[in-house]
Amino acid sequence: MKRILITGANSYIGTSFEKWLRKDSDKYIVDTIDMIGDDWRKKSFAGYDAILHVAGIVHQKKEHKIKDLYYKVNRDLAYETAKKAKEAGVKHFVFLSSMSVYGIEEGVIDETTPVRPKSAYGKSKAEAEELIGGLEDEFFTVSIIRPPMVYGKGCKGNYPRLARLALGVPIFPEMDNKRSMIYIDNLSEFVKLLIDNGSGGLFCPQNAEYVNTCEMVKLISKAHGKNIIMTKLFNPFLKLINASVLNKVFGDLVYDMRMSRYMANYIVCNFGESIKKTEG
Repeated sequence: MKRILITGANSYIGTSFEKWLRKDSDKYIVDTIDMIGDDWRKKSFAGYDAILHVAGIVHQKKEHKIKDLYYKVNRDLAYETAKKAKEAGVKHFVFLSSMSVYGIEEGVIDETTPVRPKSAYGKSKAEAEELIGGLEDEFFTVSIIRPPMVYGKGCKGNYPRLARLALGVPIFPEMDNKRSMIYIDNLSEFVKLLIDNGSGGLFCPQNAEYVNTCEMVKLISKAHGKNIIMTKLFNPFLKLINASVLNKVFGDLVYDMRMSRYMANYIVCNFGESIKKTEG
């Protein structure tokens, strides 16, 4: 039986992972600790086989106003947690990073793509990766996960905004694009296998197929018994929208599939079924 500590209470990914492991309650003992304040420093990490660190500050619209907080939480807190884990004899530390460390809003990311973050969020995650990775030795394994957009029932961020749009408009622009995404159950299974195998290194898990925004909107509408009309009539006007905003919805941003082949058996739900479960 493995003992796992999730550092970061009430996070979507951490909470989902804990629920996922409940299916195998005879194999795992899972604890969660709140990282706000200083009480966590009094918690003993001794006896845990692995730690999943999910505590962090995510993207904020007014990023410049909390720039220091990004580094304090996403970098310094993460590094301090990893050091505490190593000193306590924990064998495996799993750090949840982000696709944002590449600093790319459009295109294909492969194994040769350099880490060049542009935002404070991406920079703080990249610097945390480097610091935590420096702790690794033969007794302390470090795993860095850089997931693309994570979605699932109860998630926050771009997905629920897109879902509200899909249910609130009768027509939607028809455009062909590709996005790397990962359904929360697929990510949870991936982390479970990662801990089971004690695998260290850099990982970029994603769904087995790329996501087309229009197809996602269709499936969301269908899940609610609604038929949305797709049209290319408005496509010329989309160019007038802020390029960054347009890319987030209709641009291509993917991981090369070869970056995600290492443990293909973590795909427990295909894209169509994942939308049904998310909207169910």
